[in-house]
Amino acid sequence: MIIQIYEIQNPRDAELLVDIGVDHVGSVILSRKEWKDPVIKKTVRRVQEKGGRSALIPLFSDLDAVCRAVDYYQPDIIHFCEDIHHSDQDAVRGFIFSQGELKSKFPELGIMRSIPLPKKGEPAVLNFLELARQFEPVSDYFLTDTRVLNQPVNGFIGITGQTCDWRMAASLVRSCSIPVILAGGITPENAFDAVIRVRPAGVDSCTGTNAQGADGRPLRFQKDFNKVKTLISEVRRGGANIAKEKKEIT
Repeated sequence: MIIQIYEIQNPRDAELLVDIGVDHVGSVILSRKEWKDPVIKKTVRRVQEKGGRSALIPLFSDLDAVCRAVDYYQPDIIHFCEDIHHSDQDAVRGFIFSQGELKSKFPELGIMRSIPLPKKGEPAVLNFLELARQFEPVSDYFLTDTRVLNQPVNGFIGITGQTCDWRMAASLVRSCSIPVILAGGITPENAFDAVIRVRPAGVDSCTGTNAQGADGRPLRFQKDFNKVKTLISEVRRGGANIAKEKKEIT
């Protein structure tokens, strides 16, 4: 089962994460204007040198700019997490076209697409299964994430610390032929239950494994490595339970 951790912006943290068992290490390009960051480039390379896979989120969508970033950083995975609406079909078609063009230019590149899901108990504001069906031919991974009214980063979903609806996430897992990584409010405390209930191909954590400030709030770009270790253990325990159950059935 894949364990993916965001937001890692320096090579030292990246190396430590791969050493303790993280599979995908994710970094973020924070600005289209200042998209060239040598430290993040070193971070991507260190992940790859240590045997992990690097994932990169660009906080911009322009295809030419994304292509320049991919050529510069050479990540294993490019991750798109725009806050898209199924009702805006022009935007959906534009993102699908861009992913297809990117795949043709960089055939070895993995493409991850975030699928927005609501918090538990809230209705879905879009047909997420239909959205996934449209994106599946041009994606290598899906990642669930929690959509809230006011996203922390305008125009993008993620880093809310809010748990998405696991019932809907499980439905997405069952309906897709590509791996689905579960994100959205995943913590060391709920990772085991999340794996058992959703049965994803992997688990992603950002806010839930961050260090905390004096006010108790998570600190962006600062990981609590003990939290990450516990999360890894709980995800692996959940995966082992599922494997045991499947073996008993057969």
